[in-house]
Amino acid sequence: MQRHSTYYVYIVQCVNGTYYTGYTSDIAKRIEAHNKGSGAKYLKGKTPVQLVYLKEYGYYKNALKEERRIKTFGRKKKEKLIAGYTKNSGFLIHKN
Repeated sequence: MQRHSTYYVYIVQCVNGTYYTGYTSDIAKRIEAHNKGSGAKYLKGKTPVQLVYLKEYGYYKNALKEERRIKTFGRKKKEKLIAGYTKNSGFLIHKN
């Protein structure tokens, strides 16, 4: 695994309205995998998913730390985080 590259922390919204948080170095490939039913047991039966939050990191440990932090959030706190990173119907990628 490369340690310095581009890594993303993301949140997807499942078809049932719940959220799943993860991190990856290839966001397009990860979303595709989730929608094909692989990559996370939690998503079984909850696809398709829609990307609702994405933040970029240059070091995997920072992305992993942020993923773990977000996973401790309750629904309302995740929704507030998502709202802060979306604008209208467009989607913004924030770099860290």
